Amino acid sequence: MAKLRIKYQKSAIGYKKDQKGTIRALGFKKLNQVVEHDDTPVIRGMINKVSHLVSVEEVK
Repeated sequence: MAKLRIKYQKSAIGYKKDQKGTIRALGFKKLNQVVEHDDTPVIRGMINKVSHLVSVEEVK
């Protein structure tokens, strides 16, 4: 299964509470942090919700 490398690039301050919760659910605690997740529809949906705050690259 493919992996996704996600980087938290823009602060969630000033955005809705549900978007802040999504950032936390993805595993981010600090700005510029990088996490890796399996490429699943659930993770893709979360990324889609906060796409303006994160960057994504596929890892093989």
